[in-house]
Amino acid sequence: MSDVGSEEGEEEQGPYLGEYEGERNERDERHGQGKATLPNGDTYEGHYENGKRHGNGVYRFKNGARYIGEYSKNKKHGQGTFIYPDGSKYEGSWVEDQRCGFGKYYYVNGDTYEGEWQNHERHGRGTYTYAATGSKYIGMWNEGKWQGHGELIHANHKYVGTFNQNHMQGKGRYVFDIGCEQHGEYVPIEQDKEEKDDEEEPQANILTKWKAGPVTAIRIRTELEEEEERAAERMAIADAAGLQWVPGSEETPADEIEPEFTEEPEENKKAEGEAEGEAEAEPEADAVSNDAEES
Repeated sequence: MSDVGSEEGEEEQGPYLGEYEGERNERDERHGQGKATLPNGDTYEGHYENGKRHGNGVYRFKNGARYIGEYSKNKKHGQGTFIYPDGSKYEGSWVEDQRCGFGKYYYVNGDTYEGEWQNHERHGRGTYTYAATGSKYIGMWNEGKWQGHGELIHANHKYVGTFNQNHMQGKGRYVFDIGCEQHGEYVPIEQDKEEKDDEEEPQANILTKWKAGPVTAIRIRTELEEEEERAAERMAIADAAGLQWVPGSEETPADEIEPEFTEEPEENKKAEGEAEGEAEAEPEADAVSNDAEES
């Protein structure tokens, strides 16, 4: 469940719709500054326009979650901060109740993501920082996963290259603080096929492995060289899909270091949905109120 609003047009008749104190227009609609207490215990204090939340306001859920920011026609739209029941927080841009645009998400375990969003997911360019190790990924995202050119940065080295579905893929290089870098490529390796039901065709389990290249001194690349490199990497991504990274190759210095990266904690992958889910929807009987936000 997400924190998407699902309010319907407000009708101040029929079922009990809570209490309202504030300004109204000539049609007796909520208009201007006001404060509402919903039947389910949620409250909203802020600006209304023609009966709908519009402008700046604060919506407090009975479970402790709250949204502070801009609304447009009852939907979170513009700049706003959503604080979830588990303590995680999003600060940034919203479009029609969705995290969309630039924003920063603070996870309960201390991790952060700062960058672009689309349809509630990390999408575009952004930086994810792991609090436990200090490692970070800086680069492109697609629907919540690493996709495209990026850098995976650790304490004394980093990997620069292309990623596909959260895994290294194609050409790249390891850059070390001692002043050298190793070029190479993550190549696909077909593993044993996974057994399926009798009616299903067995599918090969494709992994990737680092293929070592030359070790050279670090050289500052020109903007043109970087763009050409990224273009080549994007082409490599188009040629493969669904690959996974297998660290380790005895022939490369890059393999002599223990990779510090572990995948994003599973609880963080769920946090953006489950934490919002705890900011629960109003009871079904109260869903007629246009002030009731579902989250």
